Amino acid sequence: MKNIISKILPNSLAEEIGIEVGDILLTINGEEVKDILDYKFLMADEYIEIEIEKNDGEVWELEIEKDYQEDLGVEFQKSIMDDAKSCHNKCIFCFIDQLPKGMRESLYFKDDDSRLSFLQGNFVTLTNMKDEDIDRIIKYRISPINVSVHTTNPELRKQMLNNRFAGSIYERLVKLSKAGISINCQVVLCPGINDGEELVKTVEDLYKLYPSVENVAVVPVGITKYRQGLANLKLFDKESAARELKNIRDLQEKYIKEIGTPFVRLSDEFYVTADAEIPSSEFYEEFHQLEDGVGMIRIFRDYIDSDLKNLSKDKSGKFTVITGKSAYNELYNASKKIENVNNKIKIDVVKIINNFFGENITVAGLITGKDIMEQLKKDQAGDYIIIPKNMLRSGDTVFLDDVTVEDLEKHYNKEIIVCEYTGEDFIEKINMYSKED
Repeated sequence: MKNIISKILPNSLAEEIGIEVGDILLTINGEEVKDILDYKFLMADEYIEIEIEKNDGEVWELEIEKDYQEDLGVEFQKSIMDDAKSCHNKCIFCFIDQLPKGMRESLYFKDDDSRLSFLQGNFVTLTNMKDEDIDRIIKYRISPINVSVHTTNPELRKQMLNNRFAGSIYERLVKLSKAGISINCQVVLCPGINDGEELVKTVEDLYKLYPSVENVAVVPVGITKYRQGLANLKLFDKESAARELKNIRDLQEKYIKEIGTPFVRLSDEFYVTADAEIPSSEFYEEFHQLEDGVGMIRIFRDYIDSDLKNLSKDKSGKFTVITGKSAYNELYNASKKIENVNNKIKIDVVKIINNFFGENITVAGLITGKDIMEQLKKDQAGDYIIIPKNMLRSGDTVFLDDVTVEDLEKHYNKEIIVCEYTGEDFIEKINMYSKED
């Protein structure tokens, strides 16, 4: 695999020593660079020797003195300098198996690569790794690593992941823990399968590995309308969601007394489904589990309440805010708070039903551009349309169905405003796009 350099960062070491786009990194300190982990590990020194192959085939040998953690300042054509490792599990809850046909090919790729866990925060199951892969994580100090646990019951995990090698998860977590690797754990909870007493046992097992296992996030299974031929799964309802909140609350209170932190937290969907009170910001501490939907409602409320004082009082504007069913009430309440401070600001919150994946999918992050265009009529849109950033592909302007923000702007002849899903710039954007009276 050729480590072709695709970008040179301004004012970087690479720019200073004459490395160019299209050059190939061959070795560092005489060692072949197989992937991003080799690169980062070998670069961690104050003196390095590198070999670079130029476009004309000439090989440069360069000696570099630098700060210990200083990077060359380059990006490669492949972010991990290798092909991502695919997942060989057949999890009963896998969301990718529930995608409709005809979507872009990249959406059907199941990664289970520890390098992506380290670089991008992806979760890995550890089932598709050999012992030497685990040893490499330890050698290169890949930390923190995000692990999809689901259950510590060996036989149940084999069944849930449909992988006969899946039962060794706890032994591997123990090995990583003893080596000082920090681990964030995730549990996808399926009613009647790994919930109730099974969940309590899983959390208790993981707690034994604290503080190496830093926290556990529990998220409910998502079910689309494309489950033909797949396991028969149920969704959480008000009663079952409330039961899980109670079971885990008992553990949380115990852990807070022992270590000062809840250790395990359930995603916001459980609180919304159970119609339960959202915990305080202190409960979520640094909000490290936002990507799992843990604490999003609380951080959104906190930002709105703290930023209301910054809302301009002498501007006016009409805005349409797009969201899903689960976040609708939260955004509606926030809009009323804003309108109460400045009644010249009008905000219409529109709840989009997820026809693309099915009505069971209620989170805003899985809303497609097509569903927006079908449900929000052109004459209903305000001066601007606001969408959360997590509706779009990371670092891009594309929805899951390949509709782009530009497509939406052409359709409505309105500017689309993209906001952080935590709400931190919601009022700032209202101020920015409102008009002086």
